[in-house]
Amino acid sequence: MHDPEVADRVRKVIADAGVTQREFARRIVMDPSKLSRSLGGTRRFTAAELARIADEGGVDVGRLLGSARAPEAPQRRERAAAPEGGRPLQIVRETVRLIAERGFHAVRVQDIAAACDTSTAAIHYHFPGRDDLLEAAVRWCMDEDTARRAARVADAADTADELRQLIELQIPRTPQQRWQWSVWLDLWAEAARSTAMGRLHADYYRQWRSTVADVIRRGIAEGVFRPADPAAAALRLTALIDGLATQVLASAPEAPGTSPDDMHEALVAYVDATLTAR
Repeated sequence: MHDPEVADRVRKVIADAGVTQREFARRIVMDPSKLSRSLGGTRRFTAAELARIADEGGVDVGRLLGSARAPEAPQRRERAAAPEGGRPLQIVRETVRLIAERGFHAVRVQDIAAACDTSTAAIHYHFPGRDDLLEAAVRWCMDEDTARRAARVADAADTADELRQLIELQIPRTPQQRWQWSVWLDLWAEAARSTAMGRLHADYYRQWRSTVADVIRRGIAEGVFRPADPAAAALRLTALIDGLATQVLASAPEAPGTSPDDMHEALVAYVDATLTAR
């Protein structure tokens, strides 16, 4: 049964953090809609969610529950030695890094614990199962990707430049960009096998295509792009980006026609041929 007093205590933790509810959800790597439903009384917080809320708010889980009783926690030194951003975010970041290096199914909880210099009990305390970890990893990647896009296009000269910036951000040139694409490819494969991951994947791509479609729509209004169906144009362009990036990652660096520069050239040519106003 939902406990309204627990929801009230969580609201106070969020208020004390001085951030919006959505930002707090991002910090504890939780679906914002789940946080909203739990606060509204239509969903119950899980023990792991309360652990992450307590970690972010710097309070005891027992305080959130209104008693001395709390879910079994790792040793107290975990809280005292919490890394920057908190233990949950550290766990998620290291999980994503290991997924990029080894693939999701090759990553063990012991590996994540070792990377975080903590115990497996601490991992399970915040994320009870592998599905919880995978969902958190996907959500963190989505949030990071959205933030990078917003920062990249902030100073764009016009909508044409804005689209160029979005495209450049997708080219796997640097080790960091290749790392990000490696994570996405692994998560795509998992999404095809998991209903929950499939929903996250669909939500993310709706947002990504909507971002591209909005740029194209504004470009058409400004006369930068020729008249077209923005949604259809965004679908084709994002699909081309995905396909070309996959070829770049799967090919040897010296393979002809599949370098990052080749990908960039192909995308610019496609935009010029199908969108740029004559």
